[in-house]
Amino acid sequence: MPILKTDEEIKKVLENSKTVAVVGISKDPSRPSYFVSEAIKSYGFKLYFVNPKYAGKEILGEKVYKSLLDIPDEIDIVDVFRRPADVVFTAEEALKKGFKTFWFQPGTYNPEVAEELNQKGYNVVIDKCMKVETQRLLKK
Repeated sequence: MPILKTDEEIKKVLENSKTVAVVGISKDPSRPSYFVSEAIKSYGFKLYFVNPKYAGKEILGEKVYKSLLDIPDEIDIVDVFRRPADVVFTAEEALKKGFKTFWFQPGTYNPEVAEELNQKGYNVVIDKCMKVETQRLLKK
């Protein structure tokens, strides 16, 4: 799949995904990673949180993992809340773990990583908030 841009493409990904790994989760309710996760969880997605700082603790009732590689289940969407320079490491882990869609939240876009994942056949969503797209495209 290419870099996904249309509502139809993004809606299809959301409808066909069950698990989301949120990389860069924060325990601070004012941070986007927290309130975006809270919103998408309410749509029935199974969330897995990744942040070495909080590994072994719980946020929003879900265990926090040190790494994507520690998540015991398959991942449909890797939802990224990291600086663009740090996304290289996240993508490397995601490729080892396996996933279907790599979602760059606004402010996280790394063009080299996006193009590499696109070339390897992965779905890529760029600079769109998963909370906004989920609320806009899925019925609750």
